[in-house]
Amino acid sequence: MCQDKHPFHGRFWRRALNNDLINDTQALLGGRIGASGATRRVALKAALGVGYAAAAMPIMAQTAIKTPSTGLVSGEVTIDVNGFKMPAYRSAPAGKTGLPVVLVISEIFGVHEYIADVTRRLAQAGYLAIAPELFVRQGDASAYGEIAKLQAEVISKVPDGQVMADLDACVAWAATNGGNTDKLAITGFCWGGRITWLYAAHQPKIKAGVAWYGRLVGNATAQTPTHPLALVGKLKAPVLGLYGAADTGIPLDTVDKMKAELAQGPAAAKASEFVVYPEAPHAFHADYRPSYRVAAAEDGWQRLLAWLKRQGVA
Repeated sequence: MCQDKHPFHGRFWRRALNNDLINDTQALLGGRIGASGATRRVALKAALGVGYAAAAMPIMAQTAIKTPSTGLVSGEVTIDVNGFKMPAYRSAPAGKTGLPVVLVISEIFGVHEYIADVTRRLAQAGYLAIAPELFVRQGDASAYGEIAKLQAEVISKVPDGQVMADLDACVAWAATNGGNTDKLAITGFCWGGRITWLYAAHQPKIKAGVAWYGRLVGNATAQTPTHPLALVGKLKAPVLGLYGAADTGIPLDTVDKMKAELAQGPAAAKASEFVVYPEAPHAFHADYRPSYRVAAAEDGWQRLLAWLKRQGVA
């Protein structure tokens, strides 16, 4: 059978996605527009933060980082959002309160093992880190074996407004569960990188953001009415952007446009910075995927920790 006859290959799945999601999908697939992810439900999550999402195949076990939970409280919690019970994965130093808070926003694959590990890395550095499952109302991101189908059936249906409200609920939860929300930051990857910029323009309490290869421009839709470039004037806190020059989904000219806009913006915008890694593709921090680039990922992580300290979050 010809690949293009599959409903989520080639021109067929293009009809189900807007250009922004097509670009994101292309980047996640390493530039292979017609390609699909795993077709079997392999390495599927048994619980939040356990295992890897099926569409994230193939998994590179030899490079995947495993951060110990020694000295931490780590696992799934439930956060109330106006009566809706939203699952989240949180990690924090055991027995401590008044902790600085970092919201961790996933890629389109949801809160699987990689994102859970990121929360543990932050907890080992002294933070209360919370990774909410932001797609749960629209579907189970872990159950999809193909990136394009996941984009079309779940991700494209998630409204920015819903996400902002969910993150506000995470902040409220943190304030009553050992966190000091006067020291609040956010970091996110890919889809979550874009959300990082949006939340830094939304939440007055935010002190710092770190956006990993998040899209900066896009088409206005009912679910995504505005994009980071248009929100520069509303930034409440400076954002560190970590991007790859070899990213097929985020052209460098959009980074240049964002830099120019930030230079003309308010104080938080002017204080924002970009680091562009010359050889890095999209998802270069994703240590469980072939896109992982150890040098860029490790440098970016050290910059994240330094940025949070510099902005008064640590």
